[in-house]
Amino acid sequence: MPEAVAFGYDRKQEVKQFDDTKAGVKGLVDSGITKIPRIFLHSHEDLPKSSDHGDNPSSIKIPIIDLKDIVHDGLRREAVVAEIREASASWGFFQLVGHGIPTAVLDEMIEATRSFHEQGAEEKAKIYTRDPQKKVRYSSNFDLYQSKAANWRDTVGFIFDGSLDPDDIPMVLREATMEYKKHILGVGETVCILLSEALGLRPDYLRGMNCGKNHTLIAHYYPPCPEPKLTLGTARHTDPTFLTILSQDGLGGLQVLHHGRWVDVSPLHGALVVNIGDLLQLVSNDKFKSVEHRVLALPNGPRISVAMFLNPSSDEQKLYGPIKELLSDENPPLYREFLVKDYIVYYFSNGLTGSALSHFKV
Repeated sequence: MPEAVAFGYDRKQEVKQFDDTKAGVKGLVDSGITKIPRIFLHSHEDLPKSSDHGDNPSSIKIPIIDLKDIVHDGLRREAVVAEIREASASWGFFQLVGHGIPTAVLDEMIEATRSFHEQGAEEKAKIYTRDPQKKVRYSSNFDLYQSKAANWRDTVGFIFDGSLDPDDIPMVLREATMEYKKHILGVGETVCILLSEALGLRPDYLRGMNCGKNHTLIAHYYPPCPEPKLTLGTARHTDPTFLTILSQDGLGGLQVLHHGRWVDVSPLHGALVVNIGDLLQLVSNDKFKSVEHRVLALPNGPRISVAMFLNPSSDEQKLYGPIKELLSDENPPLYREFLVKDYIVYYFSNGLTGSALSHFKV
């Protein structure tokens, strides 16, 4: 732990002072700082090493899967299902092309996110909140008061659970968000079907589990950092979701932990990044993997990404556990059954600290 973090200041007070500005990390950058505040200093153990900043061998790349022609070409579909099975089992991440979403829709969502975060602080402050019940919220670091070190990013998010009024979405984001949501959910449905088939289940199986009933969209803004080697854009973590679908700009910085090595998820214009969430690893009984990933802090920017989280309803009373059709004497359940809300509460009580799956092991 850096000395500045370990000694000599009241972290709780500085966290509150930062939070009370309601201006986020963007506000710090706009103020002209050349040194990052101590609350953003990460421990040496968590910070990237020099070998983590790219330079990956060309043979180590996130799988890229092309969905083109899978509807009308049965052999092509079988090949894609096999590719998704392998990527989900060995990487937990893959990039999708040929998904059918116009590039303009993705670009407009990125630009609308930029416009929101780059408007005046007083306008953004109107929806600044840490209330998890709010369907529309802007903040910096959802786990600001739980984490040991803050991340160098701000976020605006929307919970689409059937009760959100689109008119509550800020005007600068509204049209792009609703168009983006419509297209992304279509891709999400297709991916859930392919994942069901990849598990050897009927195509509608995961959808029948309500795996994508609730949708949370979060739009991250990572301002340029004056001391990027001392902090992170997002600390290493897994997602507490069934599935996450991400669109990112061309700046880079997203990394996935693969066989003990951090691998860059190189931006590919028009592609979507898909990753398996904790809940899907759990119900698949570890056939598919939810892997740790992180975002580097960068000296240039801003970096912008937009993620759609697909989940069951948090108030669903059905117990979730390993899918019975996947179990046998040779493949017994690795996890106990649970309520989704219990998993979510446990995950968020710990902040971004890796995976929560071990807590639910049998």
